Amino acid sequence: MPKARGRLSRLERADLKVTRAIARHRRKPAVKAAGEASEIGDQPPLRAISAAVLLLGLLRRDATLARVGADMLASHTLATAVKDVVKQTVDRTRPDHAIEKGYRMEKGGSRTHSLSSFPSGHTAGAVAVAEAIAHGYPSVAIPARCAAGAVALIQIPRCKHFVSDIAVGAAIGWAAAVSVRAIMRLAEGTGKADRSDACGRAEMK
Repeated sequence: MPKARGRLSRLERADLKVTRAIARHRRKPAVKAAGEASEIGDQPPLRAISAAVLLLGLLRRDATLARVGADMLASHTLATAVKDVVKQTVDRTRPDHAIEKGYRMEKGGSRTHSLSSFPSGHTAGAVAVAEAIAHGYPSVAIPARCAAGAVALIQIPRCKHFVSDIAVGAAIGWAAAVSVRAIMRLAEGTGKADRSDACGRAEMK
Protein backbone atom coordinates (compact mmCIF):
# COMPACT_ATOMS: atom_id res chain seq x y z
CA MET A 1 0.00 0.00 0.00
CA PRO A 2 1.22 3.58 -0.63
CA LYS A 3 0.91 4.33 3.06
CA ALA A 4 3.18 2.17 5.20
CA ARG A 5 1.39 -0.03 7.71
CA GLY A 6 3.36 1.45 10.60
CA ARG A 7 1.98 4.91 9.82
CA LEU A 8 -1.65 3.88 9.93
CA SER A 9 -3.66 4.97 12.96
CA ARG A 10 -5.45 2.41 15.08
CA LEU A 11 -8.76 3.57 13.64
CA GLU A 12 -7.53 3.20 10.07
CA ARG A 13 -6.26 -0.30 10.78
CA ALA A 14 -9.64 -1.24 12.25
CA ASP A 15 -11.43 0.20 9.21
CA LEU A 16 -9.22 -1.73 6.81
CA LYS A 17 -9.62 -4.93 8.82
CA VAL A 18 -13.42 -4.71 8.60
CA THR A 19 -13.27 -3.90 4.90
CA ARG A 20 -11.00 -6.85 4.11
CA ALA A 21 -13.25 -9.17 6.11
CA ILE A 22 -16.42 -8.31 4.21
CA ALA A 23 -15.08 -7.25 0.81
CA ARG A 24 -15.81 -10.66 -0.69
CA HIS A 25 -19.54 -9.99 -0.25
CA ARG A 26 -19.64 -6.77 -2.26
CA ARG A 27 -20.54 -8.47 -5.54
CA LYS A 28 -23.28 -10.66 -4.12
CA PRO A 29 -26.76 -9.98 -5.59
CA ALA A 30 -28.29 -9.13 -2.22
CA VAL A 31 -25.61 -6.55 -1.45
CA LYS A 32 -25.88 -5.05 -4.93
CA ALA A 33 -29.67 -4.83 -4.65
CA ALA A 34 -29.52 -3.24 -1.21
CA GLY A 35 -26.86 -0.84 -2.47
CA GLU A 36 -29.04 0.25 -5.37
CA ALA A 37 -31.96 0.79 -2.99
CA SER A 38 -29.72 2.88 -0.73
CA GLU A 39 -29.25 5.40 -3.53
CA ILE A 40 -32.43 7.01 -2.24
CA GLY A 41 -30.01 8.50 0.28
CA ASP A 42 -28.13 10.35 -2.45
CA GLN A 43 -28.53 14.14 -2.62
CA PRO A 44 -31.02 14.52 -5.53
CA PRO A 45 -33.58 11.98 -4.24
CA LEU A 46 -33.51 13.30 -0.67
CA ARG A 47 -33.83 16.89 -1.84
CA ALA A 48 -36.75 15.93 -4.08
CA ILE A 49 -38.51 14.02 -1.27
CA SER A 50 -37.99 16.88 1.19
CA ALA A 51 -39.28 19.46 -1.28
CA ALA A 52 -42.29 17.25 -2.09
CA VAL A 53 -43.21 16.98 1.60
CA LEU A 54 -42.95 20.75 1.98
CA LEU A 55 -45.06 21.38 -1.13
CA LEU A 56 -47.69 18.83 -0.09
CA GLY A 57 -47.94 20.47 3.33
CA LEU A 58 -48.45 23.87 1.75
CA LEU A 59 -51.06 22.59 -0.72
CA ARG A 60 -52.97 20.81 2.03
CA ARG A 61 -52.53 23.73 4.41
CA ASP A 62 -51.08 21.27 6.89
CA ALA A 63 -48.76 23.37 9.05
CA THR A 64 -47.08 20.36 10.68
CA LEU A 65 -46.36 18.62 7.37
CA ALA A 66 -45.07 21.83 5.81
CA ARG A 67 -42.82 22.47 8.80
CA VAL A 68 -41.44 18.93 8.65
CA GLY A 69 -40.74 19.34 4.94
CA ALA A 70 -38.93 22.61 5.58
CA ASP A 71 -36.94 20.99 8.40
CA MET A 72 -36.02 18.05 6.15
CA LEU A 73 -34.83 20.34 3.37
CA ALA A 74 -32.91 22.66 5.69
CA SER A 75 -31.32 19.81 7.66
CA HIS A 76 -30.25 18.03 4.49
CA THR A 77 -28.83 21.24 3.02
CA LEU A 78 -26.79 21.98 6.14
CA ALA A 79 -25.54 18.40 6.47
CA THR A 80 -24.51 18.37 2.81
CA ALA A 81 -22.67 21.68 3.16
CA VAL A 82 -20.70 20.48 6.18
CA LYS A 83 -19.96 17.14 4.52
CA ASP A 84 -18.67 18.91 1.42
CA VAL A 85 -16.33 21.09 3.47
CA VAL A 86 -14.84 18.03 5.19
CA LYS A 87 -14.51 16.11 1.91
CA GLN A 88 -12.65 19.05 0.38
CA THR A 89 -10.07 19.04 3.17
CA VAL A 90 -9.49 15.29 3.57
CA ASP A 91 -8.39 12.85 0.86
CA ARG A 92 -9.24 9.27 1.76
CA THR A 93 -9.25 6.29 -0.55
CA ARG A 94 -12.61 4.57 -0.93
CA PRO A 95 -12.60 0.94 0.26
CA ASP A 96 -13.16 -0.62 -3.17
CA HIS A 97 -10.24 1.37 -4.57
CA ALA A 98 -8.08 0.62 -1.52
CA ILE A 99 -8.57 -3.11 -1.98
CA GLU A 100 -7.42 -2.99 -5.58
CA LYS A 101 -4.81 -0.22 -5.68
CA GLY A 102 -3.82 0.77 -2.17
CA TYR A 103 -4.93 3.03 0.64
CA ARG A 104 -4.11 6.52 1.85
CA MET A 105 -5.65 9.24 4.01
CA GLU A 106 -4.20 12.73 4.21
CA LYS A 107 -4.97 16.42 4.04
CA GLY A 108 -5.83 17.54 0.56
CA GLY A 109 -8.41 18.91 -1.82
CA SER A 110 -8.73 16.25 -4.49
CA ARG A 111 -12.05 16.04 -6.31
CA THR A 112 -11.33 12.51 -7.52
CA HIS A 113 -14.17 10.13 -6.62
CA SER A 114 -11.78 7.41 -5.45
CA LEU A 115 -10.35 9.82 -2.83
CA SER A 116 -13.68 11.08 -1.47
CA SER A 117 -14.51 8.40 1.08
CA PHE A 118 -14.52 10.61 4.18
CA PRO A 119 -17.20 11.23 5.39
CA SER A 120 -20.24 9.39 4.01
CA GLY A 121 -22.58 11.83 2.27
CA HIS A 122 -25.37 9.26 1.96
CA THR A 123 -25.25 8.77 5.72
CA ALA A 124 -25.12 12.48 6.58
CA GLY A 125 -28.10 13.26 4.37
CA ALA A 126 -30.18 10.25 5.38
CA VAL A 127 -29.66 10.83 9.11
CA ALA A 128 -30.40 14.56 8.82
CA VAL A 129 -33.69 13.91 7.03
CA ALA A 130 -34.65 11.04 9.34
CA GLU A 131 -34.07 13.20 12.42
CA ALA A 132 -36.23 15.97 10.96
CA ILE A 133 -39.03 13.45 10.34
CA ALA A 134 -38.63 11.92 13.81
CA HIS A 135 -38.91 15.33 15.46
CA GLY A 136 -42.03 16.29 13.53
CA TYR A 137 -43.72 12.90 13.72
CA PRO A 138 -42.46 10.98 16.79
CA SER A 139 -44.76 8.05 15.94
CA VAL A 140 -42.61 7.23 12.88
CA ALA A 141 -39.25 8.01 14.51
CA ILE A 142 -38.17 4.37 14.68
CA PRO A 143 -38.94 3.49 11.02
CA ALA A 144 -37.32 6.74 9.83
CA ARG A 145 -34.15 6.13 11.81
CA CYS A 146 -34.03 2.46 10.80
CA ALA A 147 -34.28 3.47 7.15
CA ALA A 148 -31.43 5.95 7.58
CA GLY A 149 -29.41 3.28 9.40
CA ALA A 150 -29.97 0.83 6.55
CA VAL A 151 -28.81 3.40 3.98
CA ALA A 152 -25.70 4.01 6.06
CA LEU A 153 -24.73 0.45 6.96
CA ILE A 154 -25.05 -1.04 3.47
CA GLN A 155 -22.25 1.29 2.34
CA ILE A 156 -19.80 -0.87 4.31
CA PRO A 157 -20.31 -4.29 2.64
CA ARG A 158 -20.63 -2.66 -0.78
CA CYS A 159 -17.18 -1.12 -0.07
CA LYS A 160 -18.19 2.47 -0.67
CA HIS A 161 -17.24 3.70 2.79
CA PHE A 162 -15.28 2.68 5.87
CA VAL A 163 -16.96 2.33 9.27
CA SER A 164 -15.52 5.64 10.50
CA ASP A 165 -16.81 7.39 7.36
CA ILE A 166 -20.29 6.22 8.33
CA ALA A 167 -19.89 7.29 11.97
CA VAL A 168 -18.73 10.80 11.08
CA GLY A 169 -21.43 11.12 8.42
CA ALA A 170 -24.08 10.16 10.98
CA ALA A 171 -22.71 12.70 13.47
CA ILE A 172 -22.84 15.43 10.83
CA GLY A 173 -26.43 14.56 9.88
CA TRP A 174 -27.59 14.47 13.50
CA ALA A 175 -25.85 17.75 14.35
CA ALA A 176 -27.34 19.42 11.27
CA ALA A 177 -30.88 18.40 12.24
CA VAL A 178 -30.39 19.55 15.84
CA SER A 179 -28.96 22.88 14.65
CA VAL A 180 -31.87 23.50 12.28
CA ARG A 181 -34.38 22.78 15.04
CA ALA A 182 -32.60 25.22 17.34
CA ILE A 183 -32.62 27.91 14.65
CA MET A 184 -36.30 27.27 13.92
CA ARG A 185 -37.19 27.55 17.62
CA LEU A 186 -35.25 30.78 17.89
CA ALA A 187 -36.98 32.19 14.82
CA GLU A 188 -40.41 31.14 16.11
CA GLY A 189 -39.67 32.67 19.51
CA THR A 190 -38.57 35.94 17.91
CA GLY A 191 -41.66 35.95 15.71
CA LYS A 192 -43.97 35.43 18.70
CA ALA A 193 -42.23 38.21 20.62
CA ASP A 194 -42.61 40.60 17.68
CA ARG A 195 -46.31 39.76 17.34
CA SER A 196 -46.81 40.22 21.07
CA ASP A 197 -45.13 43.64 20.96
CA ALA A 198 -47.24 44.62 17.97
CA CYS A 199 -50.45 43.60 19.75
CA GLY A 200 -49.39 45.49 22.85
CA ARG A 201 -48.77 48.67 20.88
CA ALA A 202 -52.10 48.26 19.08
CA GLU A 203 -53.96 47.94 22.39
CA MET A 204 -52.27 51.05 23.76
CA LYS A 205 -53.50 53.02 20.78
